Amino acid sequence: MFDLTQGPIGVFDSGYGGLTILHEIRALLPQYDYIYLGDNARSPYGNRSFEVVYKFTREAVIKLFELGCPLVIIGCNTASAKALRSIQMIDLPSIAPDRRVLGVIRPTAEIIGNITRTRHIGILATEGTVNSGSYEMEIAKFFPDIKVTSEACPLWAAIIEAGEADSDGAAYFVRKRLDELLSRDKAIDTILLGCTHYPLLMRQISRYLAFLPGAKERPMSVLPQGKIVALALKDYLSRHTEMEGCLKKGGACRYLTTESAARFASCARTFLSEDISAEHIALG
Repeated sequence: MFDLTQGPIGVFDSGYGGLTILHEIRALLPQYDYIYLGDNARSPYGNRSFEVVYKFTREAVIKLFELGCPLVIIGCNTASAKALRSIQMIDLPSIAPDRRVLGVIRPTAEIIGNITRTRHIGILATEGTVNSGSYEMEIAKFFPDIKVTSEACPLWAAIIEAGEADSDGAAYFVRKRLDELLSRDKAIDTILLGCTHYPLLMRQISRYLAFLPGAKERPMSVLPQGKIVALALKDYLSRHTEMEGCLKKGGACRYLTTESAARFASCARTFLSEDISAEHIALG
């Protein structure tokens, strides 16, 4: 269905959070061209069913294929949890056998065991990601001895998109979710931010954890996904030279959204700390 020609790397997210993934990938691999696609008109995906998330994600991946992307990164934990495997196993063999779609869950699962000392980790994520159990399943493949405790943070993404990440209200909800997570397993020493929005709350999270009893003697590791995914992509391309050769190298980046282009460009500054131009695109 799709001819494989040289093109950009596609990065898809249900909204803005994947911009944190894109930022780290471009910092590490600036030579490639990129297209970012945010399905902002239908976000958030966090509380949607598996069937709906799969349908929406499939539409976005096909659109990026149509725009010439040989490789697509699903920079959204919910979409990675609910749609990635179906796209890889069902859709790619029939519609685009030479193209590849990668997610953000597996790269983190592969390295988390090298960071935790107690073998107890916590995951902060959307309701959809938590309910999918994807992190528990992926981590168990590599580190079956690790105990995983997940906590859904339903308001965090909305707070961040509203530009309130540094507010007292954000501090309250960060404290509430961390209290709940750590009360369920006091041996947790590593927390994974399992939503691509959440790195924007790092200051709030670090500030809270610094005042926990014993924090100086046993500091907590907090892992955003961006750098992990970027390093995993670099490794992937070094091992798959046939795919690397299909990627266009010009350093350009194009931003697409299913919502208002002007609104997307304005909100994207919160995630990228730079001005961008965006284009509206339709899916479905």
